Amino acid sequence: MQLRLLVVGPTEDRLLSPLIEGYCGRIVHYLPFEMEVIPNVTASQARKDIERLKQLEGEQILRRLKPSDEVILLDEKGKEPTSRELATLLEKKMLSGAKRWTWIVGGPYGFAPEVYAAVPQRLSLSRLTFTHNMIRLLAVEQIYRALTILHNEPYHHD
Repeated sequence: MQLRLLVVGPTEDRLLSPLIEGYCGRIVHYLPFEMEVIPNVTASQARKDIERLKQLEGEQILRRLKPSDEVILLDEKGKEPTSRELATLLEKKMLSGAKRWTWIVGGPYGFAPEVYAAVPQRLSLSRLTFTHNMIRLLAVEQIYRALTILHNEPYHHD
């Protein structure tokens, strides 16, 4: 199974980028992984209209999904698993025969209604609010943590 993190816009914080890349490099030792960046919407009028911006981002997100993809939105209203529960969920996906599991991080204003309608599965990494750039780091760290749990490696401590 391939795991993909689909994100809207580049990571704007240059201090976060090497940390994110570091965890991405660790993940590929366990399974195929990629982080795909959707370019920022450049239409100046869309940047002034949040709903239009979310709609344009949503179109870009939906265009990148295949019917065979397993997809989950990283969303504040999603289920909030423990790290062990996330490892179990990852293991189930791996054993299910899924070809690609895509996690999606939206832009700073969240997702368009069309994205919510197309992707009913949601996962929250915390009840706290983080920037959409910071959540990328949390996502790749938790994926790595889940993989080390599944391989009985000493990274995670209960």
